[in-house]
Amino acid sequence: MSETHALPEIFESFSEARRQGFIAMKKLKEAKLPDEGKGVVGTFCSYVPVELFLAAGLIPVGLCSTSDETIGEAEKVLPRNLCPLIKASYGFAVTEKCPYMYFSDLVVGETTCDGKIKMYELLGRIKDVHVMELPHSQDKGSSRALWMGEIKRLKDRVEKKFGAAITDDNLRRAIQERNRERALLKKVYELSVMNPPPLTGLQQLQILFGAQFKFNHEQKVRELEETINSITAEYQNGKRPVSANAKTKAAPLPRIIVTGCPIGGATEKFTRVIEESGAVVVAYENCTGAKQFDRQVDESVDPYEALCDYYLNIGCSVMSPNPNRLELLGRLCDQFKADGVLEMVLQSCHTYAIESHSIGEFLKARNIPFMSLETDYSVGDTEQLKTRVAAFIEML
Repeated sequence: MSETHALPEIFESFSEARRQGFIAMKKLKEAKLPDEGKGVVGTFCSYVPVELFLAAGLIPVGLCSTSDETIGEAEKVLPRNLCPLIKASYGFAVTEKCPYMYFSDLVVGETTCDGKIKMYELLGRIKDVHVMELPHSQDKGSSRALWMGEIKRLKDRVEKKFGAAITDDNLRRAIQERNRERALLKKVYELSVMNPPPLTGLQQLQILFGAQFKFNHEQKVRELEETINSITAEYQNGKRPVSANAKTKAAPLPRIIVTGCPIGGATEKFTRVIEESGAVVVAYENCTGAKQFDRQVDESVDPYEALCDYYLNIGCSVMSPNPNRLELLGRLCDQFKADGVLEMVLQSCHTYAIESHSIGEFLKARNIPFMSLETDYSVGDTEQLKTRVAAFIEML
């Protein structure tokens, strides 16, 4: 990488939002006027239809913890060979070290894996927890019927819990609001279609991950628009945060797409290792990136039908079969002219670990180099990751 040019302060605000977002949430939640105070709903997964919460005037926030700080505490109850995301999330809940969990009036989980399901049982002893029954296939009529029922059941739970009516008009407005945000976040990562890209993979991740901790929609939209415009203007003025390859001088850096488990927090080390090894991450297929922002909720049909179809068709490895992940990954490889794909699998995440074989076969047929790496939330394996990633990039 060349010397990184300073991007606008507004760009850095997305990274800062992760650290300071709980202060903004506290102010919203504890507003003095009765009609200003807002309820908070914590979620663990991209499958949860947050538009329902927005339509009820609530604040949705992601709860998946991405630090190993409280894993030791969690292991007093949970097995050591469990996914670090589950252990960290539970650990931050029982230690009350996660402000977002602390402020959540309702926690909404989903049956994406057995470990989460059993963790939710324990979490339910200290928080009000609602679990959505997620079907594990997308091509059956019964799956759609089940998921529609679960969305309606969640609507009823939210209305009863918060005493707020979710009208169709409010739900349509919430869908439009989220679609507007999704479209802007998609524009952010699609900036890296340019070669060389106008921002590093780590900078892109800071925006995509940090945006979820900004709770004022209009301000978030305005900052996203300003960030996109500023990055584009600086690029057009000749600034290049991503340099040519240090070895070949003129050749561009290898362009990498990251897939696999959610990336953020401690797992940013994966992106750092890639970019410190002489490549650039141009896109994330993960939940943190394109998987969540690539599509829009249909605004022309019944809002519940639209939410059902949008969320059920997310290409997570929990789905079997899972053609939507392959379709999106293949399209990203073409769009971003990927030189290789690296997959991050969290330890004991069995669905992603098993699906790695199918991903490898899919990419081999397209002549795209691929490697899957297992990691956790510690930094102990950083040197091992560097060795393997450097070898992969050298091969490119």
